[in-house]
Amino acid sequence: MTDFLIFYVRTFAVALPLIALAIMMIGVSRANLTAGQTGVTVTVAAFLFGLWFAIVVPPSESNVLNVPPTLQDPPIVLAFLFGGAVIVWGLAWITPLGRRITMATPMAAIAAFQIPRIMGGVFLIGWLGGSIPAEFALPAGLGDIWAGIAGWQASKALANDAPNARKLLMRANIIGILDFVFAVALGIMTSEGFAHLLSHDAPNIVNDHPLALFPAFFVPIFLGFHFLSISKLRAERRSERMTLASQVS
Repeated sequence: MTDFLIFYVRTFAVALPLIALAIMMIGVSRANLTAGQTGVTVTVAAFLFGLWFAIVVPPSESNVLNVPPTLQDPPIVLAFLFGGAVIVWGLAWITPLGRRITMATPMAAIAAFQIPRIMGGVFLIGWLGGSIPAEFALPAGLGDIWAGIAGWQASKALANDAPNARKLLMRANIIGILDFVFAVALGIMTSEGFAHLLSHDAPNIVNDHPLALFPAFFVPIFLGFHFLSISKLRAERRSERMTLASQVS
């Protein structure tokens, strides 16, 4: 099972950044960047993904990302999770070039990034194999699959300019973010640590290598895209209100 998980995680560790870069390239092509800006943007983004992965692998292999034994110990894995999400969002939204690219990227493409969330179905495989407790695997695995389907539905609606497209987008964001909230909480409660309340006979291995790369590497990217989706949606609505107000006056 461990060999399969390592192969699975490594595959998505390559595939997910490539998908993110592909979506970014859609925005780059529509943002009218110079060749130099395009080259620098792609190079920096690819370098940061590679650097991030290189940074998180050693602590994952050393079991540093496990749930801390007491509340006084630093929750390192959560620092990677939330810190990484903020970095993704900040680089793509706060920086002038990043915001220019994000605003030029179709919302359908940003929503589509959540489709690979179905990769979380591996938790169900782990449960069937007896290595991941049902208390975590069922809600986290099924939640990820639901989030992936919701992302696909939102992306399809946005691409077709469906009347309920934005409603489906917000629905996908709510489902996706709540899935992470429950997964993190249940991951803590089923793992050895300060809040080990469930699955005492067979503790969770989600914070052991290689599954620890889910909260430390994959989740931050997905969560960062949720933040981008919400930020862009708010910006578009604000722009529409301003346009409407100018027309009325």
